[in-house]
Amino acid sequence: MKISRRDIITGAVGATVGVTGAALAASALKPSSVANVTSRVSFRVEGSFRIVEANGLPGHEIGDFPNQHDPIAVKAQTHKLRMPVRPVRSEEPIPIDMWWFGVALNGVPFDPSGPFWNGDVSSGWQFEVLHPANSIALGIDRNNAHTQMGGMYHYHGMPAGLLAQSTSNDPSRVMQMVGYAADGYPVYGPECPTTPDDLESPTLRLRSSYRLADAKRANGPLGRPDGRFVEDHVYDPEYGDLDECNGRFGPTPEFPDGTYYYVLTDSFPYIPRFYRGQPDMSFEHGPPPGVSAPIPPELRNYRGV
Repeated sequence: MKISRRDIITGAVGATVGVTGAALAASALKPSSVANVTSRVSFRVEGSFRIVEANGLPGHEIGDFPNQHDPIAVKAQTHKLRMPVRPVRSEEPIPIDMWWFGVALNGVPFDPSGPFWNGDVSSGWQFEVLHPANSIALGIDRNNAHTQMGGMYHYHGMPAGLLAQSTSNDPSRVMQMVGYAADGYPVYGPECPTTPDDLESPTLRLRSSYRLADAKRANGPLGRPDGRFVEDHVYDPEYGDLDECNGRFGPTPEFPDGTYYYVLTDSFPYIPRFYRGQPDMSFEHGPPPGVSAPIPPELRNYRGV
């Protein structure tokens, strides 16, 4: 089974307003594999690296691709990625730019990047894919994912189907790990212990520390910040639960002695836009430097509101 175009639209909006990944998936996605999206993935450790090989198919139901806004059918890939088993923390956060942020446990990349305003990388304004209007124009499905050239399926936000599967497999688990970042640190779903250093504390759906900027856009698309662009958001450490990399330090079920870990959130940045550690070069993907991803017709002439 596949999801209708109506589900794609309502799912994109639902994710933006904060519907939980698992609850959203349960309403229209069944945590079961579909023949044409069967995931084949392996994780192994070789020396100081964790190696991931995958066909890039998610193993859960997906949107209807191709569709009016995303004309590319899903195709199996040949992903081979690696990351350090012992991450090396950077003194300063490292922007992910157009790299893949990481890879999910089902072998699907986390790639939150989007096209630039007017197709101009130098403009400094990048469309935020999960803004409701943008997500419809880009054909995002209820897993906050879509395809790109070559048929590569990738997540721009909360992987609802994957999270539903992991929650169904172990509903009592304190935290649901969903993948690894390019720097080797683990990635978790939004439900985490209230107290970072106490796995036994009540769980809380963590909130990012980014909010909309107060001042109007001074250049580029102009208008008021409404979340349509990445640059509409500012980091405010007093606003949420996480640092500028959308992460924090503490014990997890997989790392009981403590680790830095990333958290996927219901609001921007959804998937982190900064690495806390040094990423591996195998995650360097996207358009060539200075080139924007293709812009759908609905976004080409945006001039602000």
